[in-house]
Amino acid sequence: MSQAGPRRILITGATDGIGMAIARKYAIAGHHVLATGRRPLANPQNLFGDLDITYVRADQTEPYRSAVRIEQAVESMKWQGVDLAIINAGIGWVGDPVEETMAGMDAQLAVNLRAPVQIVHSLAERLLAASGKVVFIGSVAHTGTPRFATYAATKAGLHGLARSLREEWRGKADVQMLHPGAVRTGMHAKAGLEIGLGKYAITGLNRSANAIMSAIESPVEDITVKRFYILRKGWRVPKSVRRMEAI
Repeated sequence: MSQAGPRRILITGATDGIGMAIARKYAIAGHHVLATGRRPLANPQNLFGDLDITYVRADQTEPYRSAVRIEQAVESMKWQGVDLAIINAGIGWVGDPVEETMAGMDAQLAVNLRAPVQIVHSLAERLLAASGKVVFIGSVAHTGTPRFATYAATKAGLHGLARSLREEWRGKADVQMLHPGAVRTGMHAKAGLEIGLGKYAITGLNRSANAIMSAIESPVEDITVKRFYILRKGWRVPKSVRRMEAI
């Protein structure tokens, strides 16, 4: 997807990690960004500075409420269309599936799968009006990964949603599924995964954000986003944002 001029971009899960990094990069590149997250931010400028980023709290552990809040935010911004929706928010848990709590399973299902279904449903009219694009941020774990049973299941379900919507909307709006590998963010600690010195073999946040933004501009519908994706493909993140420090 390539579009001249500023785009109206929604990014979920934008108060940390990849979501925050790409929200800042898109805003620096001149786009209008609506960012969402679970955190209540009394002053979003503390996180985003003076960038053109509007923040709305939308806790995806409550899928229906999060979708309603996002829809209300889009209406208040008077966006008649959404050019790009990046469904990025996600949580995980690592360990023996027998030891996983029911509450933890339900939270992952809510954030990683049920909320994306409802958010995209609520934005469908605006995505179609703009001939826009929805990008689901999945994981290489979607094929099945030991100690990530529920997380892998939610990402596999997300992949199924993307494939179905792609056929429903073909010729009307684009649907893309991206599968990043491990990225150096705080998600590992939150999930209970101790990686130790292995963190140095994991792709850095800034490079991962650049690779994801490069992949989004590609017409390829399903991409495993590898470390050097940006170096192998034609579209390059503008210099003004490519070297931005990791957040």
